[in-house]
Amino acid sequence: MEKEYQFKLIEGQFSPSEAGRVLFTLINSKVNFHNLEVFSNQIRFKEEDHPSKIRIKTLLDTSEYIKELIKEGSLKDMELKIDGVIQIVLIPKVKSELNV
Repeated sequence: MEKEYQFKLIEGQFSPSEAGRVLFTLINSKVNFHNLEVFSNQIRFKEEDHPSKIRIKTLLDTSEYIKELIKEGSLKDMELKIDGVIQIVLIPKVKSELNV
C-alpha cells in the first residue's frame, strides 16, 4: 500500500533578487548532485551517466527560463510568489532477477 507525504519547502512572495537566491540555490544544488553522479559513474564503471546528463540539461534550461522571469519581475517592479511542494511516496522495491 502506497502512502503519500507532502512537505512545503518554499512558500511565499519574494522580491526578484530573493527569489533568484532561493531558486538558483536549489537548482545549483541539483546540478552539483547530478555532476557528482556523472563523475562517480565515469570513475567506477567507466561509463557515462546518461540520465544525469539529461537532467543537468533540463535544470540549466529551467534556470535560463527562471532568469527571464526574474528579469521581468524586476523590470515591472513585481514580486514572485513561489510554492514549492515536495511529494514523497513510499513504494515497494521492484525485484529484478539479480535481486532474487
